[in-house]
Amino acid sequence: MSLSLLRTDLSSKVVTPRAPLAITLDFSVDAPIAFDLNVSIAIVHAESGALVGCYYLSAGGWDVSWLPQGTYRLQATETRSALPEGSYTANLSLFHHDNSAVLDVRTASLPFTVKKSDARSPSVHFVWDLQSRQNTPPIETLSWRRGEGDWFSKHFDFEVRTIAGYLLKNSPLLKGKVLNAGCGDGTTDFGIALRLRPQEMVGIDPFRGFERLPDILKQCNFPITQLPENLRFLPASANEIPFPDDYFDVVMSWGLLEHIAGGYHQALKEMRRVLKPDGLLLVCPGLFYSDIGNHLGEFRFAREEPYVHLKHSREWLREKILSSQPDYIDRCGDNASSEQYWQWFTELNPITVPEFEKQLRDLDFEPWRVILRTHDHVEYTPELQKYSFVDLLAGELYVSAYNRKKQGSGIRD
Repeated sequence: MSLSLLRTDLSSKVVTPRAPLAITLDFSVDAPIAFDLNVSIAIVHAESGALVGCYYLSAGGWDVSWLPQGTYRLQATETRSALPEGSYTANLSLFHHDNSAVLDVRTASLPFTVKKSDARSPSVHFVWDLQSRQNTPPIETLSWRRGEGDWFSKHFDFEVRTIAGYLLKNSPLLKGKVLNAGCGDGTTDFGIALRLRPQEMVGIDPFRGFERLPDILKQCNFPITQLPENLRFLPASANEIPFPDDYFDVVMSWGLLEHIAGGYHQALKEMRRVLKPDGLLLVCPGLFYSDIGNHLGEFRFAREEPYVHLKHSREWLREKILSSQPDYIDRCGDNASSEQYWQWFTELNPITVPEFEKQLRDLDFEPWRVILRTHDHVEYTPELQKYSFVDLLAGELYVSAYNRKKQGSGIRD
């Protein structure tokens, strides 16, 4: 069991305009970690049994991605109530999700009475507050609570949830063997291994950023610092993946293909080779002609001038990059030099949506889910006239596709 209800209480069993409904729930996480925790409060009219409404912690601004082992107090206080006089019951449910399944539902019922109300139709609005208790780490220190700019949260929470639920629709193939080509520091792979528990999770990256993962976990005060048994990393390139044909059920690559110096077609062929027939490929390639396609968003000059990399010469860009100090985003202590940014920019592959689609189809990939995020508009200055509407407006591309190659056709070229 992962969750335990310790105590539930009402501030007053008689609700009036001066004594609003306030519910306190004390609980514990008994496992090392519980993912995607939520609480619901269902208000039911006692006499008729009619449901007034069901209110969720997640809908109240609290996306509790995970909680470490410890004790917690949740308080829900009504701020805008219109319950007619009568008797009611607040039915509480505490639960969490594990690999898309709802687990460990803990329930309690709290009766209360509403008096001195002139309301005609019922409605309730709760404000929620979650705090840690005793020796449990403060909620404010957890990655998902530190905000969208937190590097660990972006990859461990957002990226893993996006991959599993949004892009791959919790495919059962995620329970098999999964490869992440270009895994970086391995945070995403660590999240997949813990949340989805595939048979095998492998991350490859020739630059060995994954060697920093144990330090990142300690730095983030994460409750688990040992790599799970189903996770391993290899210092290998996507151009030559060190696995046999038809080995993986899922191969993914998030933000890698645009960075492979000299082109990415060989990497796509390798992904096809090691992916089983009817396995799933997930790719999110950076689109060069997008406003964000230059990967220079940490430089002020690039943020201030849309499509700056398409409007100026390479010489101008080089001088601006080398003479500017980037406004580093949180990378868990890993900051690059201006010289490295310039090198990365010169290595970018000019990927476009039509060309990329053709290459996937030529390799027997059958699109399954495709998401294309576009920019709001393009201000066509003289320097941009030579570029197409589609290339400039296409901001981000996410593709999941089935590998429709025939059995035994994944031979190295």
